[in-house]
Amino acid sequence: MSIDPSSIPNFGSQPEPDQPSGGPTANVVIPDQDLVKQLLDQMGLKHAIDDEDDLLAPWEEFRTYFMFRGEAQQHVFAVRTFYERTYSVDEKAQLHEAIDEWNHLTLWPKVYTNTDDEGAVRLVGEAQMLIGMGVNLDHFVATTVSWVQASIEFNKWLGERLGLEEAADGDSDGEGGSDSGSGDSGDGSEG
Repeated sequence: MSIDPSSIPNFGSQPEPDQPSGGPTANVVIPDQDLVKQLLDQMGLKHAIDDEDDLLAPWEEFRTYFMFRGEAQQHVFAVRTFYERTYSVDEKAQLHEAIDEWNHLTLWPKVYTNTDDEGAVRLVGEAQMLIGMGVNLDHFVATTVSWVQASIEFNKWLGERLGLEEAADGDSDGEGGSDSGSGDSGDGSEG
């Protein structure tokens, strides 16, 4: 039995009638830090640049970094959130159970633990997008906003899941990060 190639659906985008296949399309950009700053300003989120020249948006209970790594076709945009609450190594099993549930139920951010040399355990959430070949501007904006919202939602969810009243009741709904001005806030040494 053979498969008729014409019976396989084409899941790729179709070129515009006046656009040659493989050519540039409208609204395709290679995002950079200035574009993300504009987006954060439009969202009403304060932001700063850390010592490693990464863009960050601080909240009371976490910091979200907007990082660009790699070159050419392997250029990556990453949104990485460092949650401030520390846990002991003894709590790691409970944390793994919770973050496994989150990672199973949601698309992003994917969350993992990070244990420092002193044994303090913190959580990190991360999402990434290849941008070296360009990305549709609307897609980039919608995805970045979704990642920021999901980072905030994880903080709330974890507080509820672990019964941490201050995380569930705290200012983690984005208000702590709102302010259209930018300024230095936090050390940003983990970005």
